[in-house]
Amino acid sequence: MKRTAQAHWNGNLKDGKGELTTQSTTLNNAQYSFKTRFEDGVGTNPEELIAAAHAGCFTMAVSATLAAAGFTANDLTTEATVELDMVVAKAITSSHLELKAAAIDGVSEEKFKEIAEAAKANCIVSRALSFPITMGVTYEG
Repeated sequence: MKRTAQAHWNGNLKDGKGELTTQSTTLNNAQYSFKTRFEDGVGTNPEELIAAAHAGCFTMAVSATLAAAGFTANDLTTEATVELDMVVAKAITSSHLELKAAAIDGVSEEKFKEIAEAAKANCIVSRALSFPITMGVTYEG
């Protein structure tokens, strides 16, 4: 299986602009620029898209890990925060996953946290990222 995305850019780094399009066209010429990446411009940026990919993958992995343990997920919501250090490392330095889950019959808070940790370790996007990935979990059990 392969997934594709296309980036187009025109101009220099500071004043140029570009568009991002995904294979599914969910992003279809979505604008990005220096301002959307490093300031407060309108549009998206690579780090935001990595955060979205990580949140989506991880949340699905939690559901799959729950199912493998014999449980069915109720509402799961994850916010991923990707940190970009442009001063020292000039790299993405971490991703923090903040998971909130509604109660699931038969699952204690301790068991849910164990399942979430397993999902974090086995999420395909987590495994693709080379920086530390942290997580917070809120479980209403």
